[in-house]
Amino acid sequence: MSRSSPPSRLPAAQRRRQLLDVAVDVFAAASYTGASMNDVAEAAGVTKPVLYRHFPSKRDLFLEVLADVGARLRGRIAAATMGAAGPREQVELGLAAFFTFVAEEPEAFRLLIRASRWSDDDLAGEARRFEAEMAELVTALIVVPGLERSHRRLLAHGIVGMADAAARVWLLDGMTPPVDELAGRLAELAWAGLRGLHADPLDADTGAGRGPRTS
Repeated sequence: MSRSSPPSRLPAAQRRRQLLDVAVDVFAAASYTGASMNDVAEAAGVTKPVLYRHFPSKRDLFLEVLADVGARLRGRIAAATMGAAGPREQVELGLAAFFTFVAEEPEAFRLLIRASRWSDDDLAGEARRFEAEMAELVTALIVVPGLERSHRRLLAHGIVGMADAAARVWLLDGMTPPVDELAGRLAELAWAGLRGLHADPLDADTGAGRGPRTS
């Protein structure tokens, strides 16, 4: 998204916020390696000394950008699910908040996803931390007697990965269907799968232990 140049003087907190917003677009367009601090300063309409006053290096700026994007997305999801009547509704509301963020800030989402796949642990750490936190939320919704927590966490990462993959294709397809429809369908897919889980896969063949397996 294009951002108009701000007034020449801003309070420190507002300037920092503006620099982070601009940096998202610059890094998304040129990548971390292709963008320079000069590019960010020019896009923000400030001098390099002003930029360096807030962020000592490009690495520091990029890490702050990733932390900020992850925190804002987590905040959106937390706020959306706070009033959910139960786990099923929590899943759908959380997915709706996620896809709404993707629709409103596609460059921020793409940057977060790209960073999570880098080999540089410092740069990828914030993005991977976000994925781990989202998986922890889903792990709590998987209640299957006898199924180890590590296995539930692994399945939760699969659900988070499903949402990420769907979001990338959804952006390419012009964001159709609408957010609520997409969130509802994915929530139903995830929920149906969770309800069919058994600690022992052989139970599914014999019919043992059938019934809701989630709280």
